[in-house]
Amino acid sequence: MENIVIIGNGIAGVSAARHIRKLSDKRIIIISGETDYFFSRTALMYVYMGHMKFDHIQPYENWFWEKNRIELVRGYVTQVDPKEKQLLVDGSRAINYDKLIIATGSKPNKFGWPGQDLHGAQGLYSKQDLDLLEVNAPNKEVCKRAVIVGGGLIGIELAEMLRSRDIPVTFLVREDSFWNGVLPSGESQLINEHILEHHIDLRLGTNLKEIVADENGKVKSVIIAETGEELPCNMVGLTAGVTPNVDFLKGSGIELGRGVKVNRFLETNVEDIYAIGDCAEQHEAIGNRRPIEAVWYTGRMMGETVAQTICGNQLEYKPGHWFNSAKFLDIEYQTYGWVFSERGMKDYEEHFHWRHPEEKVCITIAFNKENNQFLGINTFGIRMRHEIFDRWLNQEKDVDYVMEHLIDANFDPEFYKNYETEIVSKYNADFQKSIKTKKKSLKRIFQIN
Repeated sequence: MENIVIIGNGIAGVSAARHIRKLSDKRIIIISGETDYFFSRTALMYVYMGHMKFDHIQPYENWFWEKNRIELVRGYVTQVDPKEKQLLVDGSRAINYDKLIIATGSKPNKFGWPGQDLHGAQGLYSKQDLDLLEVNAPNKEVCKRAVIVGGGLIGIELAEMLRSRDIPVTFLVREDSFWNGVLPSGESQLINEHILEHHIDLRLGTNLKEIVADENGKVKSVIIAETGEELPCNMVGLTAGVTPNVDFLKGSGIELGRGVKVNRFLETNVEDIYAIGDCAEQHEAIGNRRPIEAVWYTGRMMGETVAQTICGNQLEYKPGHWFNSAKFLDIEYQTYGWVFSERGMKDYEEHFHWRHPEEKVCITIAFNKENNQFLGINTFGIRMRHEIFDRWLNQEKDVDYVMEHLIDANFDPEFYKNYETEIVSKYNADFQKSIKTKKKSLKRIFQIN
């Protein structure tokens, strides 16, 4: 019986295991040092905030693994020997494989800040990080102030978590506007305002110089690089992005860049070894995508794809049109296609931006100014149908068509306010058009003949 070993029990590794089992009777072993069982990493914040218990974010019952003949090994892989097709777990236990899938995910970035390894300085990625947060910031009495370093999605999640326990938060963001390397300026400004409204001390254009220890080796304060200001705090959240967790593979003969180098079939340079999820790095980026994508749904898709290849149906990884969703405190964010910030805009790209004058609701639509082709959309505070935008991107619809049929894409619940009339009115004024909005059509939405 062929022996399939998967290192990592996140969404990528578990998706691979589940689909290999659906397709075959191969022996499957998942090795993880983080937890006994798979959990939803994106839901960790809700455990800390008291909305869920940790058991609630485990998608499968504990009996699921034995029933599906998926063996679980708890421990950290310390060495991979491709010649012998063997792993070492915790430096001692040897496990042999016929095919190996590396799905070890990411770890928080550290940039050599003095004091970055002190007690009280931590990231927010793993179950261990969640447990550590209960030690470092259980309440506002123990943690009188927290400082968060890094202005991405994990940073704003951590800020929301800490504020849910009334812990004062200072947020150090090196950019001059929040996440403006990703978001166009109008959206970034909206999020700046929203963060401040939630009583978070947002410091834009600010870098960390040093984390200072007290006499017991715990975090006492941080030093701001630009001003030299010393800011007292009891906890520092290091959320300046993540990097692939691949250090244990150095010297193994498996080709590494920032992550594990793979081709379009998620194969490494070593026969019978594959890499998927956050730790996989494409030799050449797919379209406008980054070579490494630390995104939940791409990890799932890679797992499903590599399962086909391992079970005899070699399949190329094709992630399709870019999409993602997140929450900025209580504003829902969705993106479909490509809407670049001003920093990354293509020469042919033009934006239409609309923002509600009072509510925290806005959209930005990107299109090709040379031929009017719709390129992508960002929405804040409006839920949209993924399938509709996927279809319009596939069909290369022009932006006028998208504006005319925008109501079809709206997925907000019944009785929610619709903004399509105001959006299209501004579009007409901005571009001297006379587009009229169509009424919502279920026939169009579901392509009913």
